[in-house]
Amino acid sequence: MDAVMDEEDLIARQAGIVPAGPVSAALEGRADILEMTRKAAEASLRPAEPGGISHAERAAIAVRIARLNGDDALAAHYAAMMERADVSGSAAILADPGLDGAGDARLTALTGYIDLVSVAPKNTVAGDIETLKAAGIGDADIVRLAELTAFLAYQVRVIAGLKLMQVTA
Repeated sequence: MDAVMDEEDLIARQAGIVPAGPVSAALEGRADILEMTRKAAEASLRPAEPGGISHAERAAIAVRIARLNGDDALAAHYAAMMERADVSGSAAILADPGLDGAGDARLTALTGYIDLVSVAPKNTVAGDIETLKAAGIGDADIVRLAELTAFLAYQVRVIAGLKLMQVTA
């Protein structure tokens, strides 16, 4: 099954939820939210029409965001997705938070935006969007990027919250 198709299992697995436990029961009671999360994962990570942000780049961005948020297990999950997407070359740069675009204007704009919204979203300003546009990233792809980064921020936080619930349950 594709990495985004088993979103409920992914979230439970990443959060360390044990079957038949109290947190597992809470998740079962929110099946509607998990179904919407699954659909958001598909739309964000593997859309039918990826536009100017390829599936390989989306997987690499997911790795980067997971790493920026200190979630090594989620980063490993998306690294496996990257491998299946045969990520190489410039797209691979997107996965490494230590790299800023290697002199490529598009990659530099992408990594700058991704890093900012992943670590300090409240510091994002209109000029950050202008930087993406100046690097040749069109409006539709800026929206796609915003959707992807928003989904991944949501996913990271849901997993972190469930981990906390698991510890306190």
